[in-house]
Amino acid sequence: MPGEVGDRSPMTLRETVHFYMTDYRTLLGRGIDLFIISLNLLVVAIFVANTYQPSPEIKEILWRVEVAAIGLFIIEFLVRLYGAPNRRKHLANVYSIIDLIAIFPTLAEIVLPHFGKLVSLGFLKTVRALAVLRIFRFMRFFAEDHLLFGHIASDVLRVARLIITILLIFFISSGLFYYVESPVNPNVQNFGDAFYFTVVALSTVGFGDIVPITEGGRFVTVLMIISGIMLIPWQASRIVREWFSISNKKSIVCPDCGLAHHELDASHCKHCGHVLYHDDGD
Repeated sequence: MPGEVGDRSPMTLRETVHFYMTDYRTLLGRGIDLFIISLNLLVVAIFVANTYQPSPEIKEILWRVEVAAIGLFIIEFLVRLYGAPNRRKHLANVYSIIDLIAIFPTLAEIVLPHFGKLVSLGFLKTVRALAVLRIFRFMRFFAEDHLLFGHIASDVLRVARLIITILLIFFISSGLFYYVESPVNPNVQNFGDAFYFTVVALSTVGFGDIVPITEGGRFVTVLMIISGIMLIPWQASRIVREWFSISNKKSIVCPDCGLAHHELDASHCKHCGHVLYHDDGD
């Protein structure tokens, strides 16, 4: 139960904070995860909306919402840091670095203009482009074999990771392509144009109606194609290996953790150790 660990004394405040920030079983733990996922979707939507050149009034509203969302990101980061068993290790964790990258562009946009001529407009635009990397925050929710309401079978988890990998490549490539091409390329007016180019380029269709005309655009295009060639087949090969592995296993759902496939002679779940009940009729 929350507040206790086995037969030990009640958890400290720090341990309780860590528990709920990593928990997926209790209502509060699920609520925190759902809130963070919603917040991630919100900042990604704001990033896309800003590429469609909204009116000054709408842009001001989007900016205020973004600042509020980033403020919550900062609170989340500090809470996770406070509850971490090893704070130095936590700061070096890849997900903590991603969290800092998600926070940095908005903070920089607030602070850097006060330095006046010491900061160039080009540098501010470069910092702003880093906001596209916020989508990496979704990786946190596919790092473990559970999501919100329970464990995920390993084969389903691999498919989910393949899908998120494809989405990451498409979204980041489109965002970067938009920022380097939109100032000079009349065919790239918003995120939708950049996303269309990314899909056409990675699918090797190559209609030719949108092409990069800057060195930066060509560089981003090369990176997106190399990423697609390397990461997508790698994830797909793991799924194929998993399917071949499952063909040599028996479908027995663990009543405790929900793992669906086990070795033919398994008597206990390899994930949680729960006793498995075989159907002798099979």
